Amino acid sequence: MGGRENMSSVRRIICLANSWKHQERCIAGIDYDTGRWIRPVCDDSLNPKDGRVPRFVRLVQGREPELLDILEIRLDDTGPNFGFECENLSILPGQWNCLGKANITDIPRECLNFEYILHNSRKYVNPSDLKKLPLDQRRTLQLVKTNKFSIHRDPNDKGQTKWKGTIETANGCKLEKAPITDPEFVHKLNSRYPPSPNCLITVPNCLVTVSLGMPWAPPNWEGEPPCWKLIAGVIEL
Repeated sequence: MGGRENMSSVRRIICLANSWKHQERCIAGIDYDTGRWIRPVCDDSLNPKDGRVPRFVRLVQGREPELLDILEIRLDDTGPNFGFECENLSILPGQWNCLGKANITDIPRECLNFEYILHNSRKYVNPSDLKKLPLDQRRTLQLVKTNKFSIHRDPNDKGQTKWKGTIETANGCKLEKAPITDPEFVHKLNSRYPPSPNCLITVPNCLVTVSLGMPWAPPNWEGEPPCWKLIAGVIEL
């Protein structure tokens, strides 16, 4: 990796998340040249509160960005951190391009080394805990290689189907029943498996991108609204 230091506004990003976010998408990935996580965000009048990326901004040659696409995007050197995030860079005007597909070997191995799945063993992280950390240690995106990936259908009281996943790693890290927000993977699940509230699938050997959502508290929650862990991208190996 390397080579574009003189083009500071142009970044090459290996796309590892294209996740639902309030009817739009959250895009994220690893900088091809530095190995650092980047989340392109809109910080103007489009979506100033949470950084979601509208369709007319994110489309690549008329299609959605796909996992492992090498995206070429014009980005600022800074972006809104919403008080606790460190990966966000503001999107600059310009067309998004796809330079090709990355290989799994293009992902730096250090991206898979961690003690916890996003800071702790819980299903969420409190923003106040993130704010106590130095900015460059406030991880809100993480790539996880699963040893076991259990998926189950979770119908809600409105009859809508949602999918949740429990991921386990070879070194014992576990995240239980996190919402799956990867649209393409959800489409595969809906097309492969008949509607059944007891549907349980086990998928071995995946690369899963876990992301923190914006702070949100369910009804009757006590304490500050936490950032919930989401499964924002699934690559089946």
